[in-house]
Amino acid sequence: MEQKVGFFKSIQFKLIIIYVLLILIAMQIIGVYFARQLEGQLVSNFFDTLDERANLLAYNVEQEMIKPREGENSLERDINRLLREFFSIENSEVQVIDSNKVVISTSNFNNRHIVGQQTTEVRVKRALVGTKDEIILRDPQTGHRMRVMAVPIKSNNETIGAIYIEASMEDIYNQVQQINNILASGTIIALAISAVLVVLIARTITRPIMAMQKLTRRMAKGDFSSKAEVYSSDEIGQLAMSFNDLSLKLREANATTEGERKKLMSVLTHMTDGVIATDDDGHIILMNKRAEELLAIKSEDAHKLSLPELLRLPESFTLKDLYDHPETVLLDFSDDDCAYLLEANFSIIQKESGPINGLITVLHDVTEQEKIEQDRREFVANVSHELRTPLTTMKSYLEALEDGAIKDPEIAPRFLDVTQNETERMIRLVNDLLQLSKIDTRDYQLNKELVDLRAFLEMIIDRFEMMSKDRKITFVRKLPAYPTELDIDRDKLTQVLDNIISNAIKYSPKGGKVTIELLHQGHNVRIGISDEGVGIPKESQGKIFERFYRVDKARARSIGGTGLGLAIARELVHAHGGEIWASSEVDAGTTIFFTLPYSPIQGGLSE
Repeated sequence: MEQKVGFFKSIQFKLIIIYVLLILIAMQIIGVYFARQLEGQLVSNFFDTLDERANLLAYNVEQEMIKPREGENSLERDINRLLREFFSIENSEVQVIDSNKVVISTSNFNNRHIVGQQTTEVRVKRALVGTKDEIILRDPQTGHRMRVMAVPIKSNNETIGAIYIEASMEDIYNQVQQINNILASGTIIALAISAVLVVLIARTITRPIMAMQKLTRRMAKGDFSSKAEVYSSDEIGQLAMSFNDLSLKLREANATTEGERKKLMSVLTHMTDGVIATDDDGHIILMNKRAEELLAIKSEDAHKLSLPELLRLPESFTLKDLYDHPETVLLDFSDDDCAYLLEANFSIIQKESGPINGLITVLHDVTEQEKIEQDRREFVANVSHELRTPLTTMKSYLEALEDGAIKDPEIAPRFLDVTQNETERMIRLVNDLLQLSKIDTRDYQLNKELVDLRAFLEMIIDRFEMMSKDRKITFVRKLPAYPTELDIDRDKLTQVLDNIISNAIKYSPKGGKVTIELLHQGHNVRIGISDEGVGIPKESQGKIFERFYRVDKARARSIGGTGLGLAIARELVHAHGGEIWASSEVDAGTTIFFTLPYSPIQGGLSE
């Protein structure tokens, strides 16, 4: 699928971004370096100026302080004059303190109230002992950065006072910020001009590349007639010439292979069998659609596998074994839910007198064929076994009667009774087989009619109560008090209930209890028939509906079962659109459940 490259993903955009970023980084480096150097220079000049004025002021104040005076206020007046002459720096304050820590004068008119008071500044105390102290702090009220310093006033190596200075540095940083703003503006202007120039330059690089991109899209669609225009003799021009040579060779190769491909694809597409081709290493190079369906795998995923892995062959099977394997291989892909068998035939791909280039595998789905054959074998074996047992018994007893037992008034009736029972057993078996044959061939119709299932069950249970009086079986009825009407075939459902209830009675102990329950479940009714027999192991519960399957074969034959009753019941319940299953615990009895479709509107739930 053709996909257009957006501007923000194009090479042109990437070139613009690269150039702009380079210019931006260069401008930022220059700006930061210049700003830091300027800031350092301004701060250094400020410090030098402040130190120079502080020293000059200290010298003049020292001269005034040692000068003899007549009046008390003449010193303060002279120092105020000195402050105005030597320390007229904006946003700064100077205090002159004598040796007793008393403030003599201050340059801040608003702070005149401290004159005559003792200062508490730590730095002044240090200055009065002859040590100069300075630091940069922030004004707690304005947040401005300030240089705070205390300079001792000495006379004849004796400290006679101190000068305390607070000078704001905010003007310096405001100047630096203005210069940074000018640099930022210049950077933006430079970036804008550079972006325009880079766009023009990038187009000269990307234009031939974009032209070749359009040609590759045409080639992808099978059009090899166009050529790329050569704009220059540089690397991009050489790429265009190589592209044109490639286009010509591809056109020739495509014309040769296209015809062969169409022939091959036509054959593979219309084949009803799966076809797999491999290279000489056994890796998959080709699969038709039928092979994908049979193996339930896409060609893209199969290309990652070797043929033995794809066909799940035993580890003993190697690729060389398949080269020399003329016989058909049966592949078993069955799982716990269903059987699935494939038949594989192999043939090699080989040129005349040359090495083997690969292998062709043809797959057939033989699941149904094998299932039919397996069912046929099992059916013949089971029927033969079921018929042989009563026939052998009858032969033995008839031979005994022929040898003289018929003249014995005690033995003869008993032998004849056994022979009659075995004959009836064979008749039941043949009748059940005929019934299953009709069900398998759909050679029957359900004659449905509207029946009250509750009353129908009552009638069936009454009949079995009469038949099982000698065994003292108790029937527990859990049926609703209101009618439950639904469409059923009375005869077929009678046969279902007869088979299930008969089994419940056979496998219940003498004096046991059989429970019949009818429940409504939405659009179904569920019938459950429970006994108190020996139960069925969990692994056998899903198999009891198979033909001729018995949990306890010896006991089943002793009570006259054919092994087909539940199989017939399952087929007839399915024919009604219902489901049937078993729930059992060993030594705790068995319950056979089955459902039938039910419409509450049609059936009515009147009390």
